[in-house]
Amino acid sequence: MDIKLEKKKGLKALFQKKNVPYFGAAALVVFIVWLAVRDNKSTLRVNAATMTVAAVERGEFNDYVRLTGTVQPITTVQLTPLESGVVERIVHEEGSKVKRGDVILEMSNNSLSMQILQSEADLAEKQNILRNTLISMEQERLSLRQEKLQLDLEVSRLRRTYEQNKELYENDLIAKEEYLQSEENYQLAVNKRTLILERQVQDSLYRSSQVQQMEESLKSMELNMKLIRERVDNLKVKAPIDGEVGMLDAVLGQSLSQGMNIGQINDLSAYKVQAQIDEHYIDRVTTGLTASFECQDNKFEMTLRKVYPEVRTGQFKADFRFSDELPENIRRGQTYYLNLQLGQPTEAAIIPRGSFFQKTGGRWIYVVDESGEKAYKREIRIGRQNPQYYEVLEGLNPGEKVITSSYDNYGDNEVLVIN
Repeated sequence: MDIKLEKKKGLKALFQKKNVPYFGAAALVVFIVWLAVRDNKSTLRVNAATMTVAAVERGEFNDYVRLTGTVQPITTVQLTPLESGVVERIVHEEGSKVKRGDVILEMSNNSLSMQILQSEADLAEKQNILRNTLISMEQERLSLRQEKLQLDLEVSRLRRTYEQNKELYENDLIAKEEYLQSEENYQLAVNKRTLILERQVQDSLYRSSQVQQMEESLKSMELNMKLIRERVDNLKVKAPIDGEVGMLDAVLGQSLSQGMNIGQINDLSAYKVQAQIDEHYIDRVTTGLTASFECQDNKFEMTLRKVYPEVRTGQFKADFRFSDELPENIRRGQTYYLNLQLGQPTEAAIIPRGSFFQKTGGRWIYVVDESGEKAYKREIRIGRQNPQYYEVLEGLNPGEKVITSSYDNYGDNEVLVIN
């Protein structure tokens, strides 16, 4: 019996035309699975020698900030001329100890000198006029008084004549015309005396008013003279307080303007330290905080007395006063490094300070995995900071390792492959 054998198809049969659609579908499924499981994160290879890795620790966070302060006088008063002039003499140089009212420098002003001469001449003329007026008034008063005496005498004599003639006329001893003439002469003398008295009153009022005006004018001129002399005295620039001439920007022959800043007087009865503070701390720095520094193997305590409101180039100023004794031989311009205490030490997760903060602002960091071969970008939240550590509020656990060096060359990559 013949047996019919079927020929095996093998790979050739597998790749027959009718099976092609099945292969395409399988390939598509594999591609989709690869897309689902592949790592989409951007990576960058970095050299381990170029980075700094630090561990997250649980420890004491000392809440302070390191400041650089400069010693300054407790008070500084500017020197400004009260008048314009030319420097003729410098009495006290920079560094000289002075008392309030001491002359620092002397100036000259030709215009003021001419004003004094003119005012003195005008004042002398006015004084002469007033003196002559007073003499004239006295002479006029004496003349009127003499005239009044004569009129009084004349009125008295004519009255007697009139009274005698009246009696004689009533007894028919004189003519009526003679009587009437004596009456008229008497009445004329009385009226004349009345006019003289009225003129005396008017002249007295006029003279008094004239003298009053001249005296007021004279007082005004004297006051003006006093003011000019004060202006001349103001050509001497004087120390407003006891202290030391800290700066003097003036030379002989220099023209100085009124109100021009030419120097300062430093009050050396006490000192302060002025420091610049990063604006990051502006909400936490308030008056009353304490600071300290070490000098000459001694520790000195200070108290924050003034916080300046203005922020410049990312910093603001603050003044510190010594709480107790001062360092020996303290000098204006010396530099001290202060530790400003912002709060009490507390337990916290901390990481060392590093250049990474400049790029991330403390919002994220690269965390190294357990193998040490990769670092992954992770969001975190930084709280307080001191010169050594950052306080980590969220995102990191003690024992984890992070990259704290600069991120400038890492771009926006989310994964770093460490070689």
